[in-house]
Formats: sequence, structure tokens, C-alpha cells
Amino acid sequence: MALNEHKTADAEIERLLDELTLEEQISLLSGEDGWSLPAVERLGIGKLRVTDGPNGARGNSAPQNGKPSAAFPVGISIGSSWNPGLAEEIGAAIAQEVKTKGAHVLLAPTVNIQRSVTNGRNFECYSEDPELTATLAVGYVKGAQGEGVATTIKHFAGNESEFQRTTISSVIDERSLREIYLRPFEDAVKEAHTWGIMTSYNRLNGTYTSEHGWLLSDVLRQDWGYDGAVVSDWYGSHSTAATINAGLDIEMPGPSRDRGAKLVSAVQAGEVSEETIRERTRAVLLLMQRCGALFDTKPLIERSEDRPAHRALIRRAASEGAVLLKNERELLPLADHGQTIAVIGPNAKHARIMGGGSSQLIPHYQVSPWQGLENRIGSDRLLFADGCTNHRWEPLWRSDIRVDFFDNTSFSGDPVHSEMVPEATAFWEHEFAGGKVEKGNFSARLSGCFTAERDGIHRFGLATAGYGKMYCDGQLVANAWDGWKAGRTFFEEGCDEVVGEVELVAGQTYDIVVEFKAKQNILMKIAALRAGIGFPMGDEAISEAASLAAKADTAVLFIGRNGEWDTEGSDLDGIALPGRQDELVRAVAKANPRTIVVLQTGGPVEMPWIDDVPTVLEAWYPGQEAGNAIADMLFGDVEPSGRLAQTFPRKWSDNPAFSNDPAIYPGLDGSVTYGEGLMIGNRHYEAAGLVPLFPFGHGLSYTQFQLSDMKATASGDGVEVTVTVSNIGSRSGAGVVQIYVRGPSGSDIKGQRYLKAFVKQTLAKGEQCTLVFHLPARSFAWFDTEAGNWRVPSGRFTIEAGLSAADIQGVADCEMAEQTLSNSSPTRFTVQNILAE
Repeated sequence: MALNEHKTADAEIERLLDELTLEEQISLLSGEDGWSLPAVERLGIGKLRVTDGPNGARGNSAPQNGKPSAAFPVGISIGSSWNPGLAEEIGAAIAQEVKTKGAHVLLAPTVNIQRSVTNGRNFECYSEDPELTATLAVGYVKGAQGEGVATTIKHFAGNESEFQRTTISSVIDERSLREIYLRPFEDAVKEAHTWGIMTSYNRLNGTYTSEHGWLLSDVLRQDWGYDGAVVSDWYGSHSTAATINAGLDIEMPGPSRDRGAKLVSAVQAGEVSEETIRERTRAVLLLMQRCGALFDTKPLIERSEDRPAHRALIRRAASEGAVLLKNERELLPLADHGQTIAVIGPNAKHARIMGGGSSQLIPHYQVSPWQGLENRIGSDRLLFADGCTNHRWEPLWRSDIRVDFFDNTSFSGDPVHSEMVPEATAFWEHEFAGGKVEKGNFSARLSGCFTAERDGIHRFGLATAGYGKMYCDGQLVANAWDGWKAGRTFFEEGCDEVVGEVELVAGQTYDIVVEFKAKQNILMKIAALRAGIGFPMGDEAISEAASLAAKADTAVLFIGRNGEWDTEGSDLDGIALPGRQDELVRAVAKANPRTIVVLQTGGPVEMPWIDDVPTVLEAWYPGQEAGNAIADMLFGDVEPSGRLAQTFPRKWSDNPAFSNDPAIYPGLDGSVTYGEGLMIGNRHYEAAGLVPLFPFGHGLSYTQFQLSDMKATASGDGVEVTVTVSNIGSRSGAGVVQIYVRGPSGSDIKGQRYLKAFVKQTLAKGEQCTLVFHLPARSFAWFDTEAGNWRVPSGRFTIEAGLSAADIQGVADCEMAEQTLSNSSPTRFTVQNILAE
């Protein structure tokens, strides 16, 4: 925008501020409903509409509802791509999806740091490393906002786990905050100029982030120069005057709990100044102006557009993020001839494309690994066995289910609304039941049938945010009513699944009824339920899978987790594979030495069988093209070119957040102390002398790369690093060159290596290029909390170039003079690629 255009825009906003009454200004500082701010029709100001992300645009709906959308790879997959250009492409594509949902603002990306391997939201974040996260965040934000859609980077700050997430206090020292947990937000503001930021639910050092003046005013606006809007996470505002005065512009969702008439009264009482209201309203109007919502009075129309370009991008992105962890005897890629393949595992015929929680959406379609292989080579050469299950909750009861709603909590009178649903899951958050009941004062009865396919014990599972009972032929089988207790479902507003067992007869049909009564929840006021019916698998299923594997030329195991385990609102208890999957791997590997394991998880897992299998591929949750993309990689149509953005420890207790002290993790007495300080991620493993299962930055290719001729020289106030990368293998491929810095001995950044620059470089067979990295002074600085600034210590720094944190192939030293850096000093590295002639 040219200077005169800026002046015109500023003048327009000031004019509106002058014309808006106090009450109208305040109306713009909180939601009208779940997904929009109110219009001010008198002045032609339209509605600002938002939609959840970050791996798609769901639209104006709860996770299980709405129109289909494109499902992109999750955050850890994007993180493992090490490709900010890809992140930018994905940001732009999702912004296009946002527009089809009639929205202006995307609630994404998630850039919290992967402090723990058990964080339920680990899948949604990019990396354990702040610089990698920051670089990818800049790409994503630039991509989305380049399409005119605002990003709302989240969750600011200290939300690195889901345990008691709406109330817990994250106790983090300022240096760790500045150097690790705030870094992605800093670059999103200073480099990508994000238009929106979302506060986290938690408290930071005792104060809720939504009313944290140091965080929202001192750091964000004063230190970084942020001029965008700050929005609360949904129901994450807890006060009136405190949030406004601290710097929270928008309270969501609506209708408001803390603002509106309460805020008018606070102004009248002198608790909040009219100038502060004007300042907050200015930020909202600027956000609306930037994303085209200011005078957008078009009616809300949500569309579903299945775009070929998005399909292609999702398929390509899936392979860019997938990590080939092990490939002995070059078992991959598979030869494209008449071999038979045993396709085994609980993830083989299920498309595991996304994690759980607010990032969920209804995809246009979803391709399972079985479908992908069938699309690639047909079904004649494929054999199949489940082997075992890996679900967390009993499989959803699916049938023609009638739901009767009552406008009371006692099922009294006739239903006021009835509807048919295909499965027993509901998330009654905003308007539902035709608008004929109130969210906290209704009951519902679900009625349908279930036909048993096998003789034997069946498990009936029920989880509710509210009170619920499940009946089979009139017999109470699962009671989530009497003795109801909050657990880890429905964002910690629901109970843990209650399970009952009943002996059923194959071929017989049973009447199933679920009764639900709403309750007044403390924070988010969610009414929800999930009912499932499952048949446990035993030893015979593993034996059958092993026998099948023995008959095939190659066995491909599809195992891991799913969005029930990797989900917002619930941390994991550990990182062992759920169910009997470890037993299944051992049995199949013993039956067939050509066993390939394809993992789909939202983070690291333990692999006690790692020495028994030659090949392991981590595919994450790669979006709706999952099966096609996996088949592409297995047969070498493309290579998995990802590198680990998070270290895989050998066991959960090796992780930096693990401690025998619950105050360190998951938390104790309402707080969690980040006791590891700066020793996060790969730094922790090196400092503790722990050899991880797979190190940070690790990933194999279908070709080989080599680094040589590394040099480091002073350049301005920073350092220029050159290194040659060569493809010495048999085919083209992409390698990730990583630059690490070690501080001088005796300095405040001595010891462990810090990632400071990287590039993903594609080279043809036999090709090489010289990479020139420009590291600014900030790459060598630490944050001096006493002085309140960044400082470069004097001394000799060691700079390392590698293909992972454990595969260092070049080392150079460079002398630096002591420097104190201004807040405007560059934070980002740059890189030039010079291809050899």
C-alpha cells in the first residue's frame, strides 16, 4: 500500500471512530455469536467472520458439522517439510478455502513449541525448535494474508500441553520465553506482519494471558511494534476492565459474557478510559479493513469447492513432510512388478488424515492407504488383515438414528424437534434442534438399531459433556450419568468414556437408546456426546495377520494413532503405541523379513521392535490425499523428503519435559514449571548424554547427499556461511542442509547447538550447489533479562553444517565482537543457492 493510500485508510478509520457511539465501539469488541462480530448497520460496517484452522477452513460450524472442505496436512507434517515455501503455498490455499466459507479471518497457524512428546496438540504444532517454527510460521502467514485473509497466530503464549489448559499457570522464566516460546510470534509480527493474534487459555506466571499487560502491551505492542488485533481463545476471557486495559481487543465467542453493558459500566465507573476503548476499536477496524470486512455487507454464503489445484498441493505436501526413518537393504521404493503385498494394520483401511479438536473438519473425501495402493496397482495383488485395533474410544455407533429433543431436562412432554443422524456423535455448541431449545436446558433421546456381525462380548462406550445413559434392548449398559466426573473428552468439558460389556449374537438386531441431559458446564458451556459399540480383537487376529504376511512377497504395516489420541483437550499418558500394535509388528516381522512399517501419528512413538524391521516411514496425518500420497512414496513416484522437526526419544522418560516432579509435568496445584529452561528439544538430549531413537533433523532419501567445503566469515555484524551440497546417489532428491551455532565457552550461550538456518535443496543425480547463508547478529545473541535486550557475547563461535543434529559434516569457527542489539535488528537468516555449472 502506497503512503497516500495508508493515509486515506487511516483517515477512514478515524472518521468511523469519530462517528461510532461508545456503545457501538464496545459492540465491536466482542462476538455477536460463535463466529462473527456484529455489524453496525447505521455506518455501513459489515460483519467480521472467522473460521477455525489450521489444516483447513471449516466455516461457521462445529467440528462435526458444516460443508466439506479441503483437509491439508497437519502442523507437524508441515514442520517436517522444513520448507517455508510450502508453508506459504498451504497458507494461500487455505485462505482460498476461507473465502468459500464466507469468512475473513483464519484462526491459524498454531505455533506453540513441542515441549513434550505427550502434548495432545503436538500434531498441530510445527516443531520443538523455535527458529524452524518461526520460519514456517512466517511462510504460512505471508501465504494466507497475500490472499487477503487475516491470520490469527496462536496460542499466545505458554500453551505447550492440554492438562488443565483453561486454568493452569505456565511458569516460564523470561529468557526461555524470549528465546524459545515467543520466537515464532515475534517473527510473525516483525517479518510476516500478521494481522491477528489469539491469546491462550492458560495463565502465564500467574496471570491469564488474556489480561496479561506485560505480554500484550509491553512485549507485543511496545517491543515488537504490533498494530494488529488480539482476540481471546473461545471463552478464554475472564474479566472486563483487566482484559481491555491489558490489550485484549476482542472477546470471543458471543454473545459477550464480560463486555457489552458490563464494559459500558466500567467506562462510566472510570475503570476503563474512553481512549482505551477507542484504541481497541481502532485495532478491530484496522483488522476489518485489511481483510476486506469493513464494508462487506454480503449475506453469509458457505460453499464447498473441491479444487484440483488443492488436491495436487495436498498430495505433494504429504510427501514433503513424510520422514523415511529407516530403510535397510533399500527395501523402499518398492519395485513396480507383480509382487504380492500383505496390507496389515488398524490404519490400513482407515484414512487417518487429521488430529482431533477444533482443527477437525469434514473433508471433501479421504483416501485410506488401502485405497491408495488399490488406485496404484489394483487389488489383485493385495492381501488384507486388521491384526489388532488402535482406537481410544469404542467405534462410533452408526445407524439410522432418530434424535428427539425436549425443551427441558426431564424428557417431559412431546419432542419439540426431531431429526435423523447417521452416527451417534453430537456437538451442540451454537444453534441446534431448530433453535427450539436452550443449550443448558434440554434433553435428547437417540434411538436406533445395531446388528451384531459376530458372536461374543461387545463393548458399549459413552462419553458426554452433560449426563448420559446408553441402553441395549432396554438394559442399561453404560452409565455416564450417576457419578459423572469431568475427564478428557470434549475439550475437558466431558467425562472419560464409560464402557459396559454385553454378550451379543451374530445376525441379531438390538434396539439401542442413548439418553442425554444438558448440564451447566463451567467454562465453554458445551453439550456433547459420543456413543460407540466395538468388538475386541484377540490373539487370533494377530496370528491371522502373521500368516497372511508369510504368504506375501512384502508386508506393509499401517499402524500408529488417530485423532482420538492426538487431540486438543487431552494429553497422552505416554508414547507407546496403543493397543497390541507392538505385538503385531513383531509377529509380522518374524513372519516376513521384508516388512515395512508406515506410521501415522501426531508425534514421536516408542519402537521396541525397531531392530526387527528394515524400513520405517512416518507419514503423520497428511490430509485427504493420505493413501494416494503414501502409495506415491512406497513405489518411488516421489520420495519422502521430510526431516524430523521433533526428536524421537527411545522412551517417554527421555523427553525434556519428563520429570518425577509433577510440578514440571504435567502440573501440580494449578501450575506447571518449565524447569528445563533453555534445554529443550535436541539440546536436552545432547546435554543429558541421551542418544535418541531418531535425532532432530533426521530423515533418509532415496538418494544420498554429502556436504563439503564449509567456510564461515564475518560479514557486517553477522556471519556468512558457505557450504557445498552434492547429490552422490542414484536419483534426484531433496536434502535439508542445517546450520547450527555453538556459543563461546564461558558465555551465556555456551555448549549445546542451536539451529540458526536451513534450506531444503533439490538436486539431480550427480548435481551439486553452493549454499550461502547470511546469519544476522541475532543468530549469535542471547536475551539479557536484566538489561532487557539482546546481546552478542564476544568470543569464538563454532558453526556446524549437517544433515541432522547428529550428522554434522562441516565445522568452522568465527570470532564475534560483543554487541547490544536494537529491537529492530534483523532476526531472520537468508540463503542463496548457486548451482554448479
